[in-house]
Amino acid sequence: MSSAPSMTSASDRQTIRGANFTLSWRTGPGGLVRSPYFEFADAEGRRWMRLCALSSAHTLSARDEAMLIHEPQVRAEPDAITVSVRTESSAWDDRTIELRCTDDSVEVTLTAEGAGRLTDVTLLGGDGVLPTGAAGTFRSGFDAQSLYVPSPTEPVAFVRPVWSAASLGVVGDADPGRLNGIFSPPPLALAFGRAPATDAFTPGEGPWLAAWLRAPVEQLGFTTLRFDPVDDGGLLRLAFEGHTSVNGTWRSPSIVLRPVDSPADALAEYRADLESTGGAPPPSKQVHPWWLEPIFCGWGAQVARGGAPAPDLCRQEIYDEFLTTLEGAGLNPGTIVIDDRWQARYGTAEPDTDAWPDMRGWIARQHAAGRRVLLWWKAWDPAGLPADECVTDAAGRPVAVDPGSPAYLARLDSMVERLLSADGLDADGFKVDFTQRTPSGTMLHSAPDSDGVWGIAALHRLVARLHAAATRTKPDALVITHTVHPSFGDIADMIRTNDVLEHDTTGTPVSVAAQLRARHEIIDAVLPRHPVDTDQWPMPNRDEWLDYARSQSEFGVPALYYLERVGADEPIDLAHLAEIAQVWDDYRETLR
Repeated sequence: MSSAPSMTSASDRQTIRGANFTLSWRTGPGGLVRSPYFEFADAEGRRWMRLCALSSAHTLSARDEAMLIHEPQVRAEPDAITVSVRTESSAWDDRTIELRCTDDSVEVTLTAEGAGRLTDVTLLGGDGVLPTGAAGTFRSGFDAQSLYVPSPTEPVAFVRPVWSAASLGVVGDADPGRLNGIFSPPPLALAFGRAPATDAFTPGEGPWLAAWLRAPVEQLGFTTLRFDPVDDGGLLRLAFEGHTSVNGTWRSPSIVLRPVDSPADALAEYRADLESTGGAPPPSKQVHPWWLEPIFCGWGAQVARGGAPAPDLCRQEIYDEFLTTLEGAGLNPGTIVIDDRWQARYGTAEPDTDAWPDMRGWIARQHAAGRRVLLWWKAWDPAGLPADECVTDAAGRPVAVDPGSPAYLARLDSMVERLLSADGLDADGFKVDFTQRTPSGTMLHSAPDSDGVWGIAALHRLVARLHAAATRTKPDALVITHTVHPSFGDIADMIRTNDVLEHDTTGTPVSVAAQLRARHEIIDAVLPRHPVDTDQWPMPNRDEWLDYARSQSEFGVPALYYLERVGADEPIDLAHLAEIAQVWDDYRETLR
């Protein structure tokens, strides 16, 4: 058991000291009740932040604004000291912010009593009116210059100025301000550095202040965790969107603040913390040997063909042509991914028999050649499903499947069995895509039989059910996802680095190989036993494609997307493919 922090009192200040931090606050009439800020500093007294004691849990029916701040109450525990600050609220019968100080961390948790449907919950800041007359939104102040965000974004900025916003969650696409769902969900963790951000990839020297969210996955009923900065202040905002009902006492997920040496340490300690508190499974993973074989995914080759929308080019005869090209170049992938769109309708997962007249036979021929076949799976898409198994909009139109619906989950089980069983198509698993299309919005409605699961928790249930059905049907089935979060460790077999992006914040093109390296570092920190699908889409030009291909085996399982050309005017010839073949041969030597 770790040692407990200590506490000292002066005439107008109380201080808690841990091994690597101090937390202090002023007492008396001019203290916290008038200016609601704790001083959070390192062990040498260099301040990390002015930690705001306000928080908010807004509901559909009321804004949560603090009306009166009470004197802090201190409680000693065997291994911690907890400071509780009660605030009177416009939305709740009672509300308290707790700062639990252990020897190495401060854990911030909001407790609310009453009834309501949560919309936005803010921690490290909130809305209220102070005795001074100051009113509005209050934020914590950060004595930092840079922010590390463990998620790919456009523009590429793993390291950015501290006043830059960040969104970590399961909602996104390629539209402006939304291209942050490449990892969905990513690690729900941030790191604040004292040194200025100098480039998109390189964190400055330590120490750093880590801030991560601790909760079991069932409590992640929000779609995004956002860092919301204004000038030199910021708070954390959880978007529950009105889909979590409270009737009684509700405790928020905890924000853990811990000084660390580097962002990599922040991610590793975040993972270890979730494991030790029951929020994530231990990092053990059975890896079947075939999972590590080089992958050919048809998507890039489909796009390069042109002349029709790429999904229309997912056809049996075209994939046979791809195989002929591969064989002619001496390339023998161990796994083939049949990509978008082999289905007649996404939601029902029935093969399009016009495009794939004999998918079962085609898969059997790949098995005879020593290959495995994965099916691309578009998460959330409701096409072809009844509305009463779906999340619907205000007009009753299906928006997404509902993993809270027992009827849909039963349908999912039967679809997976049909696709993977020896009596069905006999495919070998799934490449799960579009997890960032998690439904989002206060006006959306769950299915009639749903328990209302929402946000990250809903995505976890969806992937968990798919994975359970897959492994029940075929014990060595492979499920590839881009869910880079420790709580998904036992329901994702391989982590895909996902789509490559383009520019940094100055508009300068960013090396695709450098992006692969940065993404692998994140995956390795939070899911260290998982093999990595290095992806290969999209590539800006042939030279960058070759550079990326040369790097893939260093960071995971090589994946080939391009066969005939990169873009519209850069053909790929046999010499290029021969280089890929050599990369694969060298990689396979490492597997022996």
